Amino acid sequence: MKILSIMLVFLIFITISCAENKKQKSEIQKESRTTEKSPTELTQYTEERELMVKNQIIRRGVEDKLVLEAMKKVPRHKFVLDKYESQAYEDTALPIDENQTISQPYIVALMTELINLKGGEKVLEIGTGSGYQAAVLAEIAEEVYTIEIIDALAKKAEKLLMEMGYENIKVKSGDGYKGWPEYAPFDAVIVTAAPDHVPQPLVDQLKEGGRLVIPVGERFQELKLLVKTKEGIKEENVLPVRFVPMTGEAQEKGK
Repeated sequence: MKILSIMLVFLIFITISCAENKKQKSEIQKESRTTEKSPTELTQYTEERELMVKNQIIRRGVEDKLVLEAMKKVPRHKFVLDKYESQAYEDTALPIDENQTISQPYIVALMTELINLKGGEKVLEIGTGSGYQAAVLAEIAEEVYTIEIIDALAKKAEKLLMEMGYENIKVKSGDGYKGWPEYAPFDAVIVTAAPDHVPQPLVDQLKEGGRLVIPVGERFQELKLLVKTKEGIKEENVLPVRFVPMTGEAQEKGK
């Protein structure tokens, strides 16, 4: 009887210990979620990133703490051509492969702030490029879906993002004009190439309350913010910009 009592106490102790360990593991995983989604805590160019955020982004009025932290974490020099690495944190857009460009850091931060992420969202990006904007989004959002019409760019960006540990980014090679209906609706959509009109499929794939940030125009472009409400679409012009044109169906529709 005594032996049975001892065994019972032992089993209760083991059960409690396992439960505590499971709870602790869950809490650790929850606390480390940001670290898992932010695999880019690199010391190289840390000071340059800090100065970029302070001098180029905060001074122009971007205030969202999540956006500022994301911009400090993502190593922009990984997303530019090797010959431009020393210029990666300068206040300018830079050439990437296939005659495309990586946007100016301020514009990346501004567009990210405009979609008002809080964490946990599902975001669609049209125009992956080298993957920099997607990486910034992935530091905040739960899921990022990004489409690139140039196959070589899509494959290169996907490889880089995977190597950097971004498991919450899904890359697709194709025309982004019609969005990605399989994963719709989205909390937000960011477009990093300029059509001459707002693609209706992207609006349709927004959730109610969702936000679409898109440059619109040909020679003269305007960055627009569209918010989907019960009453319809609210649209505002943010500022003049200069993006590469959106190709594919966007150009056909614009003719």
